Amino acid sequence: MKKRRKIFSPVYLTLLLVVMYLPIVMVVIYSFNAGRTIGAWQGFTTMWYDRLLANSLMGDALKNSLVLAAWSVALAGVIGTLGAIGMARSHFRGQGALETLSTLPMMIPEIILGMAYLVIFSAVGIPLGMPTLVVTHMTFCVPYVYINVSSRLVGMDPAIEEAARDLGAGPWRVLLDITLPLVAPAVASGMLLALAMSLDDVIISFFVTGATTTTLPLKVYTGLRNGGTPEINALCTLLLGAVFVLVSLAQLWQARQRRRQARDREQANRNQPDRA
Repeated sequence: MKKRRKIFSPVYLTLLLVVMYLPIVMVVIYSFNAGRTIGAWQGFTTMWYDRLLANSLMGDALKNSLVLAAWSVALAGVIGTLGAIGMARSHFRGQGALETLSTLPMMIPEIILGMAYLVIFSAVGIPLGMPTLVVTHMTFCVPYVYINVSSRLVGMDPAIEEAARDLGAGPWRVLLDITLPLVAPAVASGMLLALAMSLDDVIISFFVTGATTTTLPLKVYTGLRNGGTPEINALCTLLLGAVFVLVSLAQLWQARQRRRQARDREQANRNQPDRA
């Protein structure tokens, strides 16, 4: 039985990895295909990358997506982090309901959320464009930061903050010097998830984008509906490379933070006086 388990586990894991990553590998491979069809390999070329870089409309869409993601993720990072800290350090009636409402946008179907914001913006008379996109993207990005930071705060020892207050540190000093450095890895993880969701969104953006503002996912979706070109494969490959670099940098930064915190704890334990 143990032998069967040992054989089954690598096979199962290999099949799972193939199912997960084979489509991505195929996109990368066919971004260098000289032919326009995916079914047949017609030679190696970088022509589609040259055409992609020369496509000003695609460049404008990419710029809009990056600006949108930067604003929405930055706002979500601030709101989600402060909201999670406030919830973790407060106790009041209805707190459970408020915590549920804070995470509700990530559970609501995107088509409903997009239609709801379209109705609100139309009723108030707000023109659709980049500001409406930022508001809606920020709404569904906040829960990712909030949940990550809340989980980190649950595992934090409140005695650390209490000790800082006993030594005379004010609320802002405790927040900036103690709490935020300890939750920084969770904030980074939440913001990375929010960044991925913002750059990937099509449905909500479709409802609240203006006539003069097009995001990259909407541009890709429109191109695929019109038949698609290998330029889209080249674009996906470049985005995959950018995501890989960002995730790698985030992992290195988080590992460095964990090592630093471990050293600080070890130093604090060594400096503690022996108790009888």
